[in-house]
Amino acid sequence: MPLAVLSRNSDASALPDLDAVLPRLTAAFAATAALHDREASFPTANFEALRDAGLLALTAPKRLGGLEADLPTALKVISAVARGEPATALVLVMQYLFHASVEGRSGWPEHLKQRVIGEAIRDGALINALRVEPDLGTPARGGLPATIARRTPEGWRISGRKIYSTGSTALTWFVVWARSDDAEPLVGGWLVRAGTPGVVIEETWDHLGLRASASHDVVFEDVLVPLDHALDPQPVGAPPPYPATFAAWSAVLTAAIYDAVARAARDWLVDFLANRKPANLGAALSTLPRFQEAVGDIDGLLLSNRVLLDTAARGEVGGVEAGLVKHLVTENAITVVEKALKLTGNPGLTRHNPLERHHRDVLCGRVHTPQSDVVLTSVGKVAFAAYEAAR
Repeated sequence: MPLAVLSRNSDASALPDLDAVLPRLTAAFAATAALHDREASFPTANFEALRDAGLLALTAPKRLGGLEADLPTALKVISAVARGEPATALVLVMQYLFHASVEGRSGWPEHLKQRVIGEAIRDGALINALRVEPDLGTPARGGLPATIARRTPEGWRISGRKIYSTGSTALTWFVVWARSDDAEPLVGGWLVRAGTPGVVIEETWDHLGLRASASHDVVFEDVLVPLDHALDPQPVGAPPPYPATFAAWSAVLTAAIYDAVARAARDWLVDFLANRKPANLGAALSTLPRFQEAVGDIDGLLLSNRVLLDTAARGEVGGVEAGLVKHLVTENAITVVEKALKLTGNPGLTRHNPLERHHRDVLCGRVHTPQSDVVLTSVGKVAFAAYEAAR
């Protein structure tokens, strides 16, 4: 049965039947996940399937041809994709975040909005922000980028290096975080099309988890872009250029990836325990209270995750609590996979089974912004500020 529920010639404004298409996508992505992990190869076919299913512009504005899906719908899609192959889901999260916030972002000329969204619908074009640098690390912790955008009569000239550039080899558009060459620099994003002369991808990604994400280094060597591709860079310390809802969307969708990995690990564990029948026991491990209790514990953690994600997706969590949801869901997911490994011993650690891959992948959840120390410190500051205000 074909994966696609929408052909490229059908009504792109109609939301696909997610209950019909998502299980098939999950199964198809899971079938090749181990190979992509072992080879560290990008899952190109997964994105062709997502394009054909009409899901690459799920959150883009309707007036630009997208489906303008809400956060609960995006959560449902990301969870299904990540359950099959989480690196695919991570690239898709970046796409959804940009598309959902493009109307509220400052500095996007109308023709660029139409082009970026139009190419996503028509050609499956992907977009992501390139922010992290070798010396700076993540910009979420402060500091100026070393990447420089120089004004010239013919346009901007961009030079610098970005690391951990998720989806690099498959992206059509980079939003490059840089600073201008002014005496008092402006900081922001410059839109660069992949394949522009001077853009070089160095295939450096060789990580423990999410090995299929193609998060390579991207080097910009005096890359020329038009003047209107500077997306309203601002003085240092200015408010972020995206809408206030961006933080909640980012927290929910990022955490959902790792919750889905944990659910895949849980499903494998249940299947293993139900079918593992040691000779000295004469029955399946699933008949023993010890294993029944352990799976109940795991299901309790996953229930907590589902409640947290659904509550946040409905907009019932705001401010620093969105980051706390990301932290809690991620830590619960890691705990789930670690419990599964403890229960299974050698079978869980062998590369012939997917559990060790799930473990490597789920650990990547701690890397994403906001990281746990920032989240917990922020929540603590709010608690003490509320205490002082109430005195």
